[in-house]
Amino acid sequence: MAFPLGPTELIIILVIVVLLFGGSRLAGLGKSTGRALKEFKEETSGLRKSDEDKGEGDKPAPDARAAAELDAKATDVRAAEPTNAELRKDA
Repeated sequence: MAFPLGPTELIIILVIVVLLFGGSRLAGLGKSTGRALKEFKEETSGLRKSDEDKGEGDKPAPDARAAAELDAKATDVRAAEPTNAELRKDA
């Protein structure tokens, strides 16, 4: 490195930053940085879980299977009900 920073230089830089921005702004900046890191970790863990789910195979999730069964039952009920054309023929 061309310009090594020692502890004294880092302290001087920190004091200048606090004087320029103020303690409350720096606290808010730290808080928002922490939130951003937390959201980033949650999203990356969600991506890992979805990749693991894809690796398990093509079997549908239990919720998808239940939804498919409900759709099939609804289709059967609709087929049993007479349509408007059939009702007009009977009348």
